[in-house]
Order: sequence, then structure tokens, then C-alpha cells
Amino acid sequence: MLVRTGQGAEPGSTAPGQMDMTSYALRRFVVPHLGRWLLVGLFSGAVAVLIFHQGALAMLHSAGLVPNAPYSMKAVGPWAVPQVWSSAFFGALWGLVLAFSLRHWDGPSLLLLSAIFGAIFPTLVAWFVVAPLKHQPMAGGFHLATMWIGPVLNGLWGLGTGIGLILFGRAHLRGLRI
Repeated sequence: MLVRTGQGAEPGSTAPGQMDMTSYALRRFVVPHLGRWLLVGLFSGAVAVLIFHQGALAMLHSAGLVPNAPYSMKAVGPWAVPQVWSSAFFGALWGLVLAFSLRHWDGPSLLLLSAIFGAIFPTLVAWFVVAPLKHQPMAGGFHLATMWIGPVLNGLWGLGTGIGLILFGRAHLRGLRI
């Protein structure tokens, strides 16, 4: 959000013939309802997996760029949960982390930072924590032909989570009482 500061910040406050010394400062947003913001981040993260992450995976799979099919019901983990629901669960947890990390941002800045957050942090954790735990090579064995997939899919997840936060996280600011 841009806020006018300095001499001449009020319209008509400068005398005729004087230059307006207005500057614009980027002001970060303060979240008045942190609980609501985090809850929306949780749900937005899960929904973003189902729409943005898996939707992009479907397009990449149909183009023959990735072997993994979207919306996989293959059982994973110790409890044999379908893979898509496991992904949605972890997307919800990452959505909570994203919402807390970017709670002071709004508008286009939030969208950009959400996409960057998604492309970097979940991808790095998947490469360097999850893959070794599953006895897989770190970062896909550092093959550039496959390394781009994680940042792209997770960046789109971050974008989707940011859109959910903008649409539903601050509805009270847009005149809605929810």
C-alpha cells in the first residue's frame, strides 16, 4: 500500500508556485485478525494444491514433460493415505507457514512473495529433507532436466495460496462482515 508522506502530503497544502515535495512510502500491512489470516492460509494452501499444483501437474503430464500423473490415489506413507490427500495436507501446513511469514504484505506484493516463497522453501525442503528420508537422491540427483519441476509446481501453489489469502484473508477490509 502506498502512503503519501512529506510536505504537501495533503492535497492543496502547498502554496501556489511551490513544488509539491510529496514522496511515496511503501507501507506494510498489519493483520488485525491473525487467527483468521492463519486459518485462511491453512485452507488456501490445501485448495491451492488441488487446483494450482495438481492442475499444473496435469498440464505437464499431458504434454509428456513429467511421468507422474496428477490427482494420484496411490497409497503413500505409513498410513497408506492417497497421494493427492497427503499433498493437500502438507500444502495446508505450508500454507500456514506462508500466511504467518507474509502476514504484513497485501496486494500484488503478497502475490509475488507467495509465488517466490512457494518456489523456494517447499522445494528446498523436498529436495534436501524429504528426498533423503525416502532414500531418494537429493534434488533429483541434480539433473537440470528434472530440477525445474519442483520450483514451477510449488511456485504456482504459492501463487494460488496468495490468491486465497487476498480473497478471503482480509474480507473485513473490503466491506464484508464475515
